Amino acid sequence: MQQLNEFFNWLHPYIGGNNWFIFLLLGTGVFFTIYLGFPQIRFFRHALRVVRGKYDEKSDKGDTSHFQALATALSGTVGTGNIAGVALAVHLGGPAALFWMLVTAFLGMCTKFVEVTLSHKYREFDEKGLVAGGPMFYMKKRLNINLKNGKQIKTGYWLGGFFAVATILSSFGSGNLPQINSISNSVFSTFGISHIITGAVLSFFLALIIIGGIKRIAMVTARLVPIMAIIYFLGAIAVILFNYQHIIPSFASVFRDVFTGTAAMGGFLGAGFSFAFNNGVNRGLFSNEAGQGSAPIAHAAAKAHEPVSEGMVAILEPFIDTIVICFLTGLVLLSSGVWNEKLPNQFQKTDIEVLAERYDESETVDVTALKNHLSGTSEVALFSGELHVMNGKIQESNSILHARSLAENIEIAAGGKPFTGEINVSGGKVMNSSGDLTFTGHSLIHSAPLTTVAYTRSFLGDFGKYIVTIGLLLFAFSTAIAWSYYGDRAVTYLIGTRYVFFYRIIFVLGFFMASFTDTTIIWNLSLLTVAFMAIPNLIGLLVLHKEMKTTIRDYWVRFREENPQEKTTMK
Repeated sequence: MQQLNEFFNWLHPYIGGNNWFIFLLLGTGVFFTIYLGFPQIRFFRHALRVVRGKYDEKSDKGDTSHFQALATALSGTVGTGNIAGVALAVHLGGPAALFWMLVTAFLGMCTKFVEVTLSHKYREFDEKGLVAGGPMFYMKKRLNINLKNGKQIKTGYWLGGFFAVATILSSFGSGNLPQINSISNSVFSTFGISHIITGAVLSFFLALIIIGGIKRIAMVTARLVPIMAIIYFLGAIAVILFNYQHIIPSFASVFRDVFTGTAAMGGFLGAGFSFAFNNGVNRGLFSNEAGQGSAPIAHAAAKAHEPVSEGMVAILEPFIDTIVICFLTGLVLLSSGVWNEKLPNQFQKTDIEVLAERYDESETVDVTALKNHLSGTSEVALFSGELHVMNGKIQESNSILHARSLAENIEIAAGGKPFTGEINVSGGKVMNSSGDLTFTGHSLIHSAPLTTVAYTRSFLGDFGKYIVTIGLLLFAFSTAIAWSYYGDRAVTYLIGTRYVFFYRIIFVLGFFMASFTDTTIIWNLSLLTVAFMAIPNLIGLLVLHKEMKTTIRDYWVRFREENPQEKTTMK
């Protein structure tokens, strides 16, 4: 596991964690926002009318209503990214990372409008009469190269195939593994229920739902999404109002250090601009999936005679997912003060780094060295050798990093009792031979556990953690449901519907296995799979930019003809 995690960490900086990917993602959003004249603002009110079904026609073809398609797509985006992902972004990049999540969402509203419109336009119906749509279909039909001799190079077909494979991988890396992992961790910390029991029960219910296909999925998500949003929203407001004196400072912290990075404070050792920028954008993409190409698969199933109308509905997704829900989570973390507070927790070994020397948080030189080390701009010496432990206490004075903070009050146990003996360390990492040992102490925490603690910092007290646990369960479980559909549409594109059943079996098994697998590895895998989907999709959208503008113009011409009573100045 440790070697696999190191491989993911090595690969990520060259793909999703590299500046070229960030610029491709944001650049696509900026380009279409300007090129199409800020559709996320101009079309917002119209999108609300469309999702209410005001312009529906009985002859519209598809498997779901506008609202069901939106609910299914939202269930795919509103998940651990909103609870665990925001906490991870703030943990990595400080409050400034939250700003870049919001920027990604605003631009993502336009990107999602474009990708959903094109995917709906080129959707197909499979041999069972069900809709099959998504970026792979517009790629197959529109991204081929026509030669002067009349022949055609099927670049679109192969690009669509690459996207479909990436979708299957991402259905596990984004929609499956991190979702159940976050659920099982949260349920264990709140109720003490074993990870494997949680995984087994939810895997059973997942199987029952996804076997029914998109109609059953849409029916379930249309009920789950509003319920989970209301529960989570009320809990967030309770925490923010309870810590009312920190609301303005929290707002200010989001914008104050946008271009400078966040300075060290509390247990947080600081983060530079590029680190906050990269992690904010990456977490923003993981949360709302704009540009990734996943939501268009759900929207392709919607009953609509105009592709642009479904694209309008998609504008609402990043707004609800990130600008509303993620920002609320961020304010909860900041106003409660837990984001830079060291808390008692059990350490994950892949998150432990033993340093060769002792560092002091009160020394500016030490803090700067550790900040640069964590940001990847320079390195500090790591320890290799044996740590001697007596009655659970490490005898050496070496500093230990856990969760990007200097760990304190470290205790080591074996079989529930204080450990005495030696621990092998190589390059700062605890070796696998120490697999039966548990490390506890005080350090920063991240992901779902951090949000869980934040929700207890109100008049709700410990009851707040139940809101997060229930909200996370509903959020993450509905995400897994939606992503199972994305994956089986990709399987349909590649090898036909007869193999979808086998995919669903593997999906459920993976869901179960991930309930007791290391969180750090799963998050690192998800970062890679997101990029593998987004890259071909973003390139395809940019290639078809002229067609997109023409499609919008034609939509408004027909709309004014069919709805002469509507007053609109849209062009």
